[in-house]
Amino acid sequence: MRILGLDYGSRTVGVAVSDPLMLTAQGVEIIRRDRENALRRTLARIEELIGAYEVDRIVLGLPLNMDDSEGPRAEATREFKEKLERRTGLPVILVDERLTTVEADEVMMEAGLDRFERKKHVDRIAAQLILQDYMNSQKVGHE
Repeated sequence: MRILGLDYGSRTVGVAVSDPLMLTAQGVEIIRRDRENALRRTLARIEELIGAYEVDRIVLGLPLNMDDSEGPRAEATREFKEKLERRTGLPVILVDERLTTVEADEVMMEAGLDRFERKKHVDRIAAQLILQDYMNSQKVGHE
């Protein structure tokens, strides 16, 4: 089984998936929507990906503020988590995603992508970083 990693934004969801051995995360796609609360097609696409990759759990980035408080984006993410759990029946694990978008942007800058190209890929890369951080944290006690 694999883990699906998600970076939930107001108009996009970055998607990543673990390899079968759960060692590495690969960016899959960015699901885009016209309106923030138009989630029907987004949830349907996530269900398709769960089936295609044989996912048994989901990791969802939680955008905390730097002082550990939660703002409107974190609240929206928690609501999305509940919808995901109801719709998929899978456990959804929230993980701190602070600075993953910044880190994703830095990785792409180092790779030489211009600002326009970085903007097209940042959510997918952020999902990949969120998932990889989660998998790395799970390995710490198992070595």
